[in-house]
Amino acid sequence: MQPKPYPGNPYITTAVYYLGFICLGMATAVLGPTLQGLAKNTASTLAQISSLFLLVSFGYLLGSFATGRVYDRVKGHPVLSLALLIVAAMLVVVPLVKALLLLQVVFFILGIAEGTMDVGFNALIVWLHGNRVPPFMNGLHAFYGVGTTAAPLIVATVLSRSGSLNSIYWAVVALTIPIGLLIVFFPSPSHLQAGLRLEDRPAVPLLVCLTVVVFFAFTGAELGFAGWIYTYTTSQAYGTPALAASINAAFWAAITVGRVISIPLAVKLKPQKLLWVNFCGMILTLLVIVFFSSSAMLLWLGTIGTGLFMASTFPTLLNDAQARMHMSGNVTSKFFVGSSLGSMALPWLMGQLIAPFGPTAAMVAVLGSILLAVGAYYLLNLAHRHAPTTQSKNPGIRKIEE
Repeated sequence: MQPKPYPGNPYITTAVYYLGFICLGMATAVLGPTLQGLAKNTASTLAQISSLFLLVSFGYLLGSFATGRVYDRVKGHPVLSLALLIVAAMLVVVPLVKALLLLQVVFFILGIAEGTMDVGFNALIVWLHGNRVPPFMNGLHAFYGVGTTAAPLIVATVLSRSGSLNSIYWAVVALTIPIGLLIVFFPSPSHLQAGLRLEDRPAVPLLVCLTVVVFFAFTGAELGFAGWIYTYTTSQAYGTPALAASINAAFWAAITVGRVISIPLAVKLKPQKLLWVNFCGMILTLLVIVFFSSSAMLLWLGTIGTGLFMASTFPTLLNDAQARMHMSGNVTSKFFVGSSLGSMALPWLMGQLIAPFGPTAAMVAVLGSILLAVGAYYLLNLAHRHAPTTQSKNPGIRKIEE
């Protein structure tokens, strides 16, 4: 049976997904710049209020794990609409809460909703575009960068006008609610519309496990680098807090620029080739940072280069997985669980290495994480050559493959 085509306009639906991912980026990034204000609101120390990062990450992990099967069984857009509206509701009450325990509960629920959104948008855009998804996937993650960039700008603008925490969080809410209400009116794509049926491209457990390891190692390296490059810079003889902050900002700017650049590259290069370019580039730039950090210019170049090569890796890994296996919601959620575990465990491990071995150990650990990702990806390619596949007898599906 030939898969039914998507009943709506896929490009308008994609634009709605991009707006939703801006909202996700803003909701994720707004906590950092407002942490001190939330500590004052709840009469907490910074050490106590920092627990919000752990709770939102744990909630994200549970949300990613629990909702994969949900998207396989029900229409996706109502689920995304509910998740967006829950995010908006939690952001409304964040600046009003005066008790730390209650605020921790709010951020835990916020994390669950964010995990639900992340899995949903990434799975549905694959189902929407099928084999033609790579540039659209890279565009989706570029718009996440737009959201993470916009949140600090909103904070700065509101504070410059003597605004309150209420104004900051409610500005994000004002952008989130319309998308949550709008998306439910668009038809939801199905995983059976992605161009291939389950039996045509099976999700072999070994391939899924190796892909999870790649996501675990890469995401841990990315967030570990972002979290510790400031400390690493200040440990240099020429390092100052202002320089460290500038280099940290340059890394995130490179991530955003790299994701925009990767959109046309995803049209010309197959995911596997682009990933190998990215992995080789990351290894080279990290070696520059580790061995030539005595030069401020080389530290700048190494950091910007690392950001550029890391930029498109996550969405390209999703594109690569889609080319190898049927991307059900359940399979997609496993990738995000691995990614979430990496983002929680590896930056923490890097912090433990700094005390006995110094800040250089964090950068060496980032390099080690990338090498782990490379090794797992190499094994993934070997395993894929021997994975069971079937050739579709449906001419409509075969045409989509071509």
